[in-house]
Amino acid sequence: MRLIWCFIAGMLLPFPLMAQERVDLELVLALDASASVSADEYQLQMQGIANAFRDPSVQRAIASGPIQKIAVQIVVWAEAGDPKRTGEWFSVADANDAERFARYVEGFGRRLIGGTGIGDGVLHSIDQILGNEFVGTRRVIDVSGDGRESISDLIFLFVGIARQKADQHDVTVNGLAILNNDPTLDEYYRQEVATGPGNFVMAVGSYQDFADAIKKKLLREIGTPPLAVLEKQKP
Repeated sequence: MRLIWCFIAGMLLPFPLMAQERVDLELVLALDASASVSADEYQLQMQGIANAFRDPSVQRAIASGPIQKIAVQIVVWAEAGDPKRTGEWFSVADANDAERFARYVEGFGRRLIGGTGIGDGVLHSIDQILGNEFVGTRRVIDVSGDGRESISDLIFLFVGIARQKADQHDVTVNGLAILNNDPTLDEYYRQEVATGPGNFVMAVGSYQDFADAIKKKLLREIGTPPLAVLEKQKP
């Protein structure tokens, strides 16, 4: 363990500097739990993520990077300004790690409702990346939701500030727009939410389609190099 040295009251004291774990990807799965999302729809999101991490193709994608490991966390957001439901960070390198994370996700409670605070959810997710114990080659926030940023008493909207902060810290924000309440939500996500290198937005018609979509989205985000980047490099 490395040491850092501080002068306190004339004394030279060593303090341990915690080692950081290297990974191919730091990934936050940021999920909508606002009032427009029913209990069943929330559960469809969680079960879809758990099933995706149990899928051999996703596990192969995790093993495809140089370090062969990713770090992943769940963040559940709703009303801007309200506390977020923030999960633990998991280091995932093999099927056993993936199963451990899947079981955690299956039991991850909701305890949120209210408006659609996408921007505040992204800002919180960026802070989680900046403050974790991992050093990733790439940093990605995967936002899923079924509505646009709620208009509040604030003069500005958090969603624009969140994009700026993501760009400042080299964080890519991708979107999975669920179109059951708004058939043009995917365009809103492309214009107002997604940002960063290789960013992309996928769309599904309902929460019943979430499980298949999140698996495809994870494959694009985890694969090395990311499929989204390869597609942008095509002539």
